[in-house]
Amino acid sequence: MTIAKVPSYMKAVYISLLIIIIIFFMIMAKAILVPLLVSGYIAMLMTSFCNRLEQWKIPRSLSAFIALLIIILLTLGLIYFIVTQLQTFTNDVEMNMEESLNKFAIKINTSIEQFIGLDIGMGNGFEIKKIMALIQSGNTNISEMLFTTIGTLSNIILLPVFIFFLLIYRDHLAVFVTKVFEKQRNKVLIEHMVSIRRIVHAYIIGAGKVMIILGIVNTAVLFALGIKHAIFFGMIAGLLNIIPYVGPFVGALMPFTFALLTKDSLFYPLAVVVAFTLIQFMESSFLTPKITGANVNLNAFVTFLGLLIGGAIWGVVGMILIIPTIAILKKLFELSPDTEPYAYLFGEEDTHWFKPRRPRIKT
Repeated sequence: MTIAKVPSYMKAVYISLLIIIIIFFMIMAKAILVPLLVSGYIAMLMTSFCNRLEQWKIPRSLSAFIALLIIILLTLGLIYFIVTQLQTFTNDVEMNMEESLNKFAIKINTSIEQFIGLDIGMGNGFEIKKIMALIQSGNTNISEMLFTTIGTLSNIILLPVFIFFLLIYRDHLAVFVTKVFEKQRNKVLIEHMVSIRRIVHAYIIGAGKVMIILGIVNTAVLFALGIKHAIFFGMIAGLLNIIPYVGPFVGALMPFTFALLTKDSLFYPLAVVVAFTLIQFMESSFLTPKITGANVNLNAFVTFLGLLIGGAIWGVVGMILIIPTIAILKKLFELSPDTEPYAYLFGEEDTHWFKPRRPRIKT
């Protein structure tokens, strides 16, 4: 009995249809998939910690509970830091920002009127009450707000539950994968699974180290320039660095706008832009390659396209999760010769491919 061979272009069509179906499923099952995927990455991060506890004869359920408790405490500490810094910032804004905004608006209105002869209607500054009334006029229905709040709380509750079960049943899931791919050797499959877990672990740990270093450097620069709330702006900019391209821009935009509104000279906002640009150059050329390494070896185009797709499907959370997800897909595509071209598409360009070959000298 002869088996018909599927043409290469049909394989590409099948894989493309599969990707479309997966994206459609990701959109429809967002409420479950987002906390499940976040929990999966956190569980991968804490697997080595749980393995070490189990080597000390600690039961698996207890080791999973200890790991979950550490994650909760770290998360609560981060939330407390952000809330306290944000509260200090908003209190200062309410006290002093209205006067600064009025001065800035009057200055812009005067400059435009002098050079162009056009009055943009801000000769007396911003009318804060009208702006707040305009913002509050678009309030959503109370029922919609209630359903949104309930949905957010359900996601928060699902996270620790998923993390706990994934840590307990991690070996069970590994055996399931080996049974699905029973034609492959179990040892090879386990090696690939461990490799994927190490990629996620190295990416999360490396990204965390980079964010902390950038937060400290950003804070020091803002302190040196005399920008108020330097810790808030510096650490938020460091945290936003986890979103490639978009995060650093937003992180630099906040202290730039604050310096533009609160300082009398243009030197300070321009200095913020120059300093953050140099810091970002240091991060992209030195910190990330040295700390994260080649674990997430994705080209810039695929990264940018992934950010757009992740943001369109899952919002900001999707932009954060898409990079390690693409890295895992790249590793999975490398397992089969049929999908290996897609792994090459995701990776960096092979500069040796297009080099001209030297002609052989006939003897």
